[in-house]
Amino acid sequence: MRLESDSIGTLEVPIKAYYGVQTLRAKHNFNITGRPLHPVFINNLARIKKAAAMTNMAANVLDECIGKAILQACDEIIAGKLHNQFIVDAIQGGAGTSANMNANEVIANRAIEILGGEKGDYSIVHPNDHVNMAQSTNDVIPSAGKLTILELLPGLVKELERLHKALKQKSVEFDDVVKIGRTQLQDAVPIRLGQSFEAYSAVVMRDIERLKGLDEDLKMLNIGATAVGTAINVNPVYLFHIIKNRKYRSRRTSEFFRKRPCSQRFPAFPLDNIKPCRNYFFSCKFSFRWHFYPPFKTIVLQHMFYYN
Repeated sequence: MRLESDSIGTLEVPIKAYYGVQTLRAKHNFNITGRPLHPVFINNLARIKKAAAMTNMAANVLDECIGKAILQACDEIIAGKLHNQFIVDAIQGGAGTSANMNANEVIANRAIEILGGEKGDYSIVHPNDHVNMAQSTNDVIPSAGKLTILELLPGLVKELERLHKALKQKSVEFDDVVKIGRTQLQDAVPIRLGQSFEAYSAVVMRDIERLKGLDEDLKMLNIGATAVGTAINVNPVYLFHIIKNRKYRSRRTSEFFRKRPCSQRFPAFPLDNIKPCRNYFFSCKFSFRWHFYPPFKTIVLQHMFYYN
């Protein structure tokens, strides 16, 4: 074990761990779900840290030797290494401070190793002073969150399109099946089962179109705004080049990424668009379930159509 200290006190950290005292304290404080950070989110944290190090070196505020070690550490994380060192819970307090510090400490300790030092010797590379230079949780976490959603969204849309196609096929297949419609669980007027599935498919298509429209908002990053949106403690070179340097960390071109003038928390608007999609599936599930609990009129209707 090695001893590490923060403003609260001292903790024993496993000698082989790349995380540090603040990560370990966060794991103890926010043991909520037991779920780790998503690998894509971890990669995007590393991409942001790499872009920040590149920009700070260009601004001559980060030592080139330290900066190159940080870049190498980030590249290793992006390649999938050290992901097991991100131990904080996916759900945590502090707007993502725990996740940000987990990334800072892992990158710092790996950079220390690259420079020939021993993990925990933050006089060589410091998690805050070097890795988190010109950044804040308030601009790093929302930016990493948006980039993660951008990366994962196509997979969700693809699966929804498969579902939409299947529902459309069922609407044709069941078009000759007549059932009783319901309002407030009471028998109403006849409706074809195919019409119900047509309605299901229409709602899925609405959600697909809504999700596809998120791209432009997600491409607006507030990295560089730091703690409260005023770019405090940020070099002008960094402020106007951090987004441009992001192009090396993304599959998308730099002109798609624009800085928000103010800081914001993890973006709510993608979730506002995903939640209706989730709620629809609950509604669809209950609606579909009631097809198998026919009251008397449905039985009579089936008799009329299929036995006369």
